[in-house]
Amino acid sequence: MHRKFLSALGALAAASLAGAMVIFLFLPHGAATVAAGGGTDWRLAEPVTYENLTIFPVVSSEVADTQGFETLDEALASGDAVVTESGSNALHRTRGRDYYPGWQEEQDEETAQVNQLVLVYHGKRPLLLLAGELLSGGKQDRIIGKDRIVPVGPKPLPLDVFCVEHGRWSEGDQFTASTIIVHPSVRESAAVEQEQGRVWDAVRSGSTSAGSVGGVGAPAAAPPVFSQGNIDVTISNDAPTESYAKIYDSPSSGAPVNNFTEEIQKRFAKATEGIKDGSVVGVVVAYGGEIAWSDVFASPALFQHYWPKLARSYVIEALSRPQTREHASIDDARAFLQPLQGQENTESEPGVYRWTEVTQDNYVEISLDSLQPARTKLHWLKIHRTS
Repeated sequence: MHRKFLSALGALAAASLAGAMVIFLFLPHGAATVAAGGGTDWRLAEPVTYENLTIFPVVSSEVADTQGFETLDEALASGDAVVTESGSNALHRTRGRDYYPGWQEEQDEETAQVNQLVLVYHGKRPLLLLAGELLSGGKQDRIIGKDRIVPVGPKPLPLDVFCVEHGRWSEGDQFTASTIIVHPSVRESAAVEQEQGRVWDAVRSGSTSAGSVGGVGAPAAAPPVFSQGNIDVTISNDAPTESYAKIYDSPSSGAPVNNFTEEIQKRFAKATEGIKDGSVVGVVVAYGGEIAWSDVFASPALFQHYWPKLARSYVIEALSRPQTREHASIDDARAFLQPLQGQENTESEPGVYRWTEVTQDNYVEISLDSLQPARTKLHWLKIHRTS
């Protein structure tokens, strides 16, 4: 009886394995499931390629409801968020509101600082901030330093930022819009390096990648559109304050960025419109033969909200790197999605969010989890460090 039981168990295991093999063999090319850091059912759809940029859509059948969060661009446009220089009197005049006893005096005692702003949020949903979102206005343009969630509540909060406009400290106190996410080299300098000098260097140099994009036997790469010389000329002619927005949207650079972005978005839309059994929640990004970056979100709605700004940021990075026609494989992208096992660093606000950074060799993985109403991984970012 015991021998018969073992024999039946072995047969069942063999049948299960055979079934699993059949399922794997009949999956569409590139659609195999990957057990990644942010979602157990993530899979990759066929890549979208144009020039030296390849984008692999990340598809998931497990999606969260993210309608309960407000984004920075929405909050600034509606007036739910007011961001000012620290020590600014602008807060005193904001919609005639008082926030808590003594807050005006606290602000008056401070002076404006390069790497810290003040955020007052009076929206009805938690506010989502992503590292690299650009705040325009104030005494100089800044970018958000880290992913975080701001809870509902009117108390002014210190907001860690980095300057992306080196040569201006003037004009207004209030930041009016957030329509740009800076490209990966600048985002990495802020989110990982956390150094103002590295951020300025990345803005002015285009890409901080020091590695070769092509492999052995790969075609020779053309110089980047955003070469150091071209950026220097743009700064001299169109961006004397070294404003990120003006450098990468000047009369000389805006057209190639816009044309490239329009083409990659068109191809991406066509490639993903027929996806079944899931929705696109993010992307893995490659430049030439190098898998370099990923942005994955908790829902297709959240991804679609950020996608136009993200697409443009990936294009600027592509134009800042050698223009090679070599392309990364889907196997490379699948391997990139695997979670890291290195040193972990966490920050959290009880009941609001948990931020986790894992570093292993030349890779960094950053995830932002919302803790209410249920724990949800809102954003998962992985970086192949450029320097």
